Amino acid sequence: MGILADSGSVSTLKFLIYGRTGWIGGLLGHLCQKQGIDFTYGSGRLENRASLEADIAAVNPTHVFNAAGVTGRPNVDWCESHKVETIRTNVVGTLSLADVCRERGLILINYATGCIFEYDSAHPINSGIGFKEDEIPNFIGSFYSKTKAMVEDLLKNYENVCTLRVRMPISSDLSNPRNFITKITRYEKVVDIPNSMTILDELLPISIEMAKRNLTGIWNFTNPGVVSHNEILEMYKQFIDPNFTWKNFTLDEQAKVIVAPRSNNELDATKLKNEFPELLSIKDSLIKYVFKPNQKTPTA
Repeated sequence: MGILADSGSVSTLKFLIYGRTGWIGGLLGHLCQKQGIDFTYGSGRLENRASLEADIAAVNPTHVFNAAGVTGRPNVDWCESHKVETIRTNVVGTLSLADVCRERGLILINYATGCIFEYDSAHPINSGIGFKEDEIPNFIGSFYSKTKAMVEDLLKNYENVCTLRVRMPISSDLSNPRNFITKITRYEKVVDIPNSMTILDELLPISIEMAKRNLTGIWNFTNPGVVSHNEILEMYKQFIDPNFTWKNFTLDEQAKVIVAPRSNNELDATKLKNEFPELLSIKDSLIKYVFKPNQKTPTA
């Protein structure tokens, strides 16, 4: 089946976006407005195939974006006690949308997760050896991650899907409770582990460009390199609040206050960097897009 999406000029683009009430879905809408791209939010439920078909028939989009999904509130521990609801949206819903899009020759940009890996002997912590796109997920510690790894594996068979592995998303909006920086500044204690992360201010515009280029397949959708919790909080102290303090605890201590283990890893961003050479390293991106625009401390 040929993919019919027209990369064309901005005036020929029409995006159908799922996830209107979500963080990424909301930001996508703002970006489309800013870029003059025609877009509509899907009103159908992902798990209701007929409603997806009705949306696509009504909107006639050039590309579809899926930023909907269950991550759990207040965190992924929710998924441990709501497994059927998690499957319904994250697996059944995502597959339904991919399948409906494929039938109509549409590319689906799917915001997925990179929290399906954990450091191991072949990818040791602080080694600079990241997991590549074609490696098999090795982390199923949380039910959320388990469903995400499952659906990613199935979506590999859909040649119309562009899977973007997002990790620990960060934006310049430091008041947003979903923002990784906001989360860790409010925690009583934090672990200190280097991780790959996604700076949305830099990467979401890239995802729109990926749609324009009709890119498909799996992509590690993170800034190159890693940054640790303490390194981020040091930047927060330097740029935002010089009086900020925090306490660390170990993974073993953390395990006592959470239901499901958390993923810690480095993803290899070489593929994305080759496609978008301007992509900044995680620490440079944090400073440019997050801390400099929010700076409250005196500049030197």
